[in-house]
Amino acid sequence: MHHILLIEDNTEIRENIAEILELSNYKVDTAENGKVGVEKAMSQRPDLIICDIMMPVLDGYGVLHLVNKNEGLAGIPFIFLTAKSERNDFRKGMEMGADDYITKPFTEIELLNAIDIRLKKAEVYKKDYPANPEGMQEMLNELGGKNTLHNITENRDENVYKKKQVIYMEGNHPHKLFYIKSGKVKTFISNDDGKVLTTGLFGEGDFVGYVSLLEGTTYKDTAEAIDDSVIMDIPTDEFNKLLNYDANATRKIISLLSKNIAEKEQQLLNIAYNSLRKRVATALISLVNKYRQEEGGVFTINFSREDLANIAGTATESLIRTLSDFKAEKLIDLHGSKISILNEKKLIAMVN
Repeated sequence: MHHILLIEDNTEIRENIAEILELSNYKVDTAENGKVGVEKAMSQRPDLIICDIMMPVLDGYGVLHLVNKNEGLAGIPFIFLTAKSERNDFRKGMEMGADDYITKPFTEIELLNAIDIRLKKAEVYKKDYPANPEGMQEMLNELGGKNTLHNITENRDENVYKKKQVIYMEGNHPHKLFYIKSGKVKTFISNDDGKVLTTGLFGEGDFVGYVSLLEGTTYKDTAEAIDDSVIMDIPTDEFNKLLNYDANATRKIISLLSKNIAEKEQQLLNIAYNSLRKRVATALISLVNKYRQEEGGVFTINFSREDLANIAGTATESLIRTLSDFKAEKLIDLHGSKISILNEKKLIAMVN
């Protein structure tokens, strides 16, 4: 049962709202002014705060300020409740970090819908998403609703990229987001000697290039089509609209990107210290995890030895020798450029 703190100085309004919330199966604490409300919040952290603005002792703006300053209370969904509807009041509340703003008079449905939306988004912020394109996709869908992907990709220009064709270059400034409708894409970095390290694998349904857009920096890697791919261009302002729900959403996205950076650092450590066999096994499992479309059966993928070597961080010749060893050990099978995983469990054990 969700716990809601209601701060309202008008006794009749406070009791009416409390009754509505209790009938809707919420646990409700009430406070007659901002000072008492903050004390109750510190005593027992609520899941959501509904707060009037114009109150004696401490007004709603003061309550929000103290809540945001307190580490134990920061991040609680906060809904302002007020009879004032001037634009400046809305702007001030939102700039201070309020999540929503309900103007009196309001209907029971308006109140309950606002609460339901904010509690659901709060659950999204608590969720631990994987630091990969799927994690970002899942979070975007949960923040924006089930139709988020459809809305952002509907009626966009589609471009066909041939195998090995560059989508964007390291060092260039981002001007749009890329959405993969079909095909496979990799991102990679290279040094002055021409050595290449693959930093990411992407497939159907993934966004590419969002890190630089969010950071406001140039691309730190190059994106290239692994297979013939159909890719949609999405204007940056549309992507920004999707992300800019509130401060909590921004913090969640930054957290996800931080995890992504940490995983890339771990990849570099693995390349530096792991054996060749372990690196190749890791690269093979990464293909399985990324491109397997259904459980069961033998996973087979058409993937160049050069691209796989770049994921493992080794020379192509060394990769080919290791793949031959794996084939002899019946861990994989090879048919031209196709690789079939015969014993996934043993490869995973090798990685761990």
